[in-house]
Amino acid sequence: MESQVSQLMEKIRQQYETSPYPRVPLEENPRDDSNSLFVHNLITSYYLRYQKVVDTKDKVILDAGCGSGYKSLILAEANPGSKIVGIDISEESVKLARHRLEYHGFDNTEFHVLSVYDLQSLGMEFDYINADEMLYLLPNPVAALKILKSVLKPKGIIRSNLHSALQRAGFFRAQKVFSIMGLTETNPGNLEVEFALATMKSLKDGVDLKTRTWNNAYESEGGQQSVLMNYLLQSDNGFMIPDMFSMFRESDLEFISMVNWRHWEVMDLFKEPENLPVCLGLTLPEMNTEQKLHLFELLQPINRLLDFWCGHPNEDESGVTISEWTESDWLNGRVHLHPQLRKPKVKGVLTECVKEKRVFRFSDYISLPTNTPVEIDSTLAACILPLWDGVQPIQLIVERWRKIRPLNPVTLEPTSDQEAWNEVKKILSQLEVFLYVLLEPSA
Repeated sequence: MESQVSQLMEKIRQQYETSPYPRVPLEENPRDDSNSLFVHNLITSYYLRYQKVVDTKDKVILDAGCGSGYKSLILAEANPGSKIVGIDISEESVKLARHRLEYHGFDNTEFHVLSVYDLQSLGMEFDYINADEMLYLLPNPVAALKILKSVLKPKGIIRSNLHSALQRAGFFRAQKVFSIMGLTETNPGNLEVEFALATMKSLKDGVDLKTRTWNNAYESEGGQQSVLMNYLLQSDNGFMIPDMFSMFRESDLEFISMVNWRHWEVMDLFKEPENLPVCLGLTLPEMNTEQKLHLFELLQPINRLLDFWCGHPNEDESGVTISEWTESDWLNGRVHLHPQLRKPKVKGVLTECVKEKRVFRFSDYISLPTNTPVEIDSTLAACILPLWDGVQPIQLIVERWRKIRPLNPVTLEPTSDQEAWNEVKKILSQLEVFLYVLLEPSA
């Protein structure tokens, strides 16, 4: 058994040694990719877990299975002041990752040719672990999660993912076809890619496997890697939500959230969420998180990845959500703008919206957490303008509301304190759902 695992890991290593992933040009920089920066910013997952805003300075971040280092670069850009540590079993990948970070001016980094199973040999602990596009390749993902947990600081967070058995079913079938043809007995190369392409192109257009998996882009320049990562990927495995939660239980890890949590809302799948069939209307509210996520994947398996955040079981440290805030919390609370929005370009657009009395659309800048546009009118935009200068007391936002809208537009009576507070609470609560703003009670 141990020799089989070693052989499998060697096949995986060889594939990434000859075809490092991802093949992103060295000079490409993710500074303008606000969605990726949002996901990889420690502040995002930390706030979801603890309802607090953390400083990324001096945090130690691991990129496990760093590949060619593009995700390491995103982690460095998204978390100013952090130390980035990357590991990968492919020596060629590690060389590329090291060179990429140096090219972009990041020197607080280190990279090692190392298996995740040997991670403890580094003698380090991490505030955040990114194990992206790796876990589903391993022969024993639970063992890997246990290793990751062993080097995770008490309040640390792990981000990892599994391939969806349902969404990816067509590719698993294709991989079996090409295995039968002998294309994956050794490390696939250009010849095997050509054979795979020729096979798929030879099928009639109505053949189910071709309908589910074929993409004309596979024939384009750069399409070779997509063929290798889909049709010829070594040790690709699929999982479902119950498998994922079973892994958490075996690893003694606690689920925090799906990374694209707004893309897993089961209520979004129904025409009339407020008028569900009786049986479903009675059972759905009683379902736990695992059951709701499983129901979603059964109804709508559109997510390639079961992409999640998890951490040490730590219920006593979980923060108080704003739905549980007291009046004192609101009165003394503070509001942060998510750092991926605090950009001069975004502030410039917001300012123009205020001047021209146009709506400002948050989802133009971070669209990942939502399936629909999120926008506010110019009055509300004017109220939150100070957030681009830094964290602000919620009271300040309320005071701006009263100055900007001194009269009730219906009664023409002076805006009362209570009216101003109610409006500010409403808009901040709506924006906090998507983490465009982050709210903290008084320290």
